Amino acid sequence: MEEINFFSPASVANVSCGFDVLGFCLDPIGDEMVVRRTVAPGVKISKIEGQDLPFDVKKNVAGVAAEALLKEFPVDFGFEIEIYKKIKAGSGIGSSAASAAGSVYGINELLGRPFTAHELVSFAMEGESVACGAAHADNVAPVLLGGITLVRSTAPLEVIKLPSPSELTAVILHPKIELKTLHAREILKKNVSMEKAVQQWGNLGAFVSALYQEDYELMSRSLKDGIVEPMRSLLIPNFENLKKASKDAGAIGFGISGSGPSVFALTQGLKTAKEVAEALKKNISSIGIDFELHISNINNQGIKVIAD
Repeated sequence: MEEINFFSPASVANVSCGFDVLGFCLDPIGDEMVVRRTVAPGVKISKIEGQDLPFDVKKNVAGVAAEALLKEFPVDFGFEIEIYKKIKAGSGIGSSAASAAGSVYGINELLGRPFTAHELVSFAMEGESVACGAAHADNVAPVLLGGITLVRSTAPLEVIKLPSPSELTAVILHPKIELKTLHAREILKKNVSMEKAVQQWGNLGAFVSALYQEDYELMSRSLKDGIVEPMRSLLIPNFENLKKASKDAGAIGFGISGSGPSVFALTQGLKTAKEVAEALKKNISSIGIDFELHISNINNQGIKVIAD
């Protein structure tokens, strides 16, 4: 195979109770990418459409991730990458992760899969460090592994794929303002109280248990964030009213996607998801901010090859 064309999906990270460790993969939202072999060695980004991003492989997350992989698996030929961005940078739904994960996925496929999906996460993390200032796995892991993932450790890397309950549905609201992940991290407190830390650990453990049991009521009680959300929610217009509207419409949980400004609601079933989406649309429209709204199943596959 000389060339591969694929869909690299968006993702939601943190998921309220799992700051920097939880993430899940979305279905209808994502970028398209093409990776092809070239005679000339090295990595080249030949086309970017949809966003104004650097072509310099040292400054583009896809290029950095690709070079990290090829450092571990050197070859005497090269790769050319095309990126068709459908995920806006700074939207909070894993724009950089889609590019970083996509580049290593495509190269790995053309090399005959010398690395497992789990091993690819570490290379994609190198790309994330360019966008976020730190090598995070909570977005790239669900893109590469699919479904819902838990990052137990980054050194050494250990990612666990969790069950995705069949009725679990996500609603994503993207207010069209931009928040840089780097800036959103700067406002976080460096220390938290033991009481809040214990509450967060309890919620995270309970949420994981709820996924295995498909216990939506326990999920609802667990999707709480007393550490990061109180600070970051101040950067998102109408956040508390959006949260109340989603809960009143039947959402089992509501929170900030990644560092924002996108927010997410989780529901049991598509019918409730549509009702939550309508409530969020009505609320955000009332303050005159342009937005995008998506309803998504949990994408249990992750990256998907696009047939010619």
